[in-house]
Amino acid sequence: MAQTGKARLDAVAAAAAQSTDLPPAQAWNPPLCADIGLKITRDGIWHYQNSAISRPALVKLFASVLRREADGHFLVTPVEKVPVEVEDAPFLAVDLRMEDGRLIFRTNLDEEVTAGADHPLRFEQGAADGLKPYLRVRGDLWALLTRAVTFDLLARADTRLVNGREETVVASGETFFTIGTGISS
Repeated sequence: MAQTGKARLDAVAAAAAQSTDLPPAQAWNPPLCADIGLKITRDGIWHYQNSAISRPALVKLFASVLRREADGHFLVTPVEKVPVEVEDAPFLAVDLRMEDGRLIFRTNLDEEVTAGADHPLRFEQGAADGLKPYLRVRGDLWALLTRAVTFDLLARADTRLVNGREETVVASGETFFTIGTGISS
C-alpha cells in the first residue's frame, strides 16, 4: 500500500529527528524557487502560510537545511532553495548551564551549543528592547538569548580591564566576550 504525502513527510521527519548529523546544506547550490510562505517569528515559532508548524520533528528537519546568505535565509536541498522570512534570529537560546567553566546553551530545537571561538556571543543594543545577546549556532545562523537566559548570563559576567578600559565580560572556557562598558550584572 502506497504512503500518503503526509505519511511520507512524517517518516522523513522522524528519521531526521533520530540523526545527529546535519545535511551538507552549505555545499549545495540549487536554483532559487518561489516563496512558499515560510516564516520564523521573533518568538522562534515556524510558520507555513501564516499557520504555526506544530510538529517539532518537521521544524527540526527544516532547521537542519536552513542557511543564511547575503540576501536572506533559505531552506536548501540538493534540488531547490526556498526563501524563509526570519523576523530576528532563526533560533532561541532557552537554557544555559555552566560545565567545566564553559557556557553551554540549549536552543528551542534542543541543540546544545558551547560558546567559544567557533560559537561566539555577540551583543547588540535593541532600539526598544535593550541589550540583545546572540549566540552563533552554526554557519551564519544565530540564536537570540531569551530574557531569562540573558539574566542568567549577566549574572555570570565580570568587570575586567580590556585595552585600558573597564569592560563587562563573560567567559566560556578561555574565550572572553565583551558585553559592554558600564553594564552591571
